Amino acid sequence: MGIQKALLVVGMILVGGCQTASNPPPIRTAESVDLSRFAGDWFVIANIPTFIETDAYNAVESYAEPVNGRVATTFTFNKGGFEGDQKTYHPTAFIREDSGNAVWGMQFVWPIKAEYRIVYIDPDHQFTIIGRTKRDYVWLMARQPVIADGDYERLLSIIEQEGYDLDKLRLVPQQSVR
Repeated sequence: MGIQKALLVVGMILVGGCQTASNPPPIRTAESVDLSRFAGDWFVIANIPTFIETDAYNAVESYAEPVNGRVATTFTFNKGGFEGDQKTYHPTAFIREDSGNAVWGMQFVWPIKAEYRIVYIDPDHQFTIIGRTKRDYVWLMARQPVIADGDYERLLSIIEQEGYDLDKLRLVPQQSVR
């Protein structure tokens, strides 16, 4: 990714992440995240997207096992359709100490780290919800590209309880070839 494009991504995240006194309290996070179980591929089922994700298909977020508090991340998707150009980003996550591994700083460009909170992880590590205190972005992800309606409704309920506007949520089309 070119430096100008990377700076644009970071700028948009920062503008969306600015805090004011009227913001709601921090989103709750998972008590503890087992990072070795969290590592691997996560299919983005639904999200309130960042501007680079608004036309994403087959979106997958992949996390490596952490090394020295850092998590190498790969985000891939097809732009505009299942046959669209594949886009790939490689941010690095920095795990905040004393957060139970549930609060990260996601860095696309040094030195800026965007807030990334693991709101929910199910006991079997099949579903997760990632959010931000500002409630501007959210990601509902699963280990499989399709989830049962009951699971989806239950996860939407968690997202709504955390103060998100579900009308802004977008289903991410998935046609996995993995």
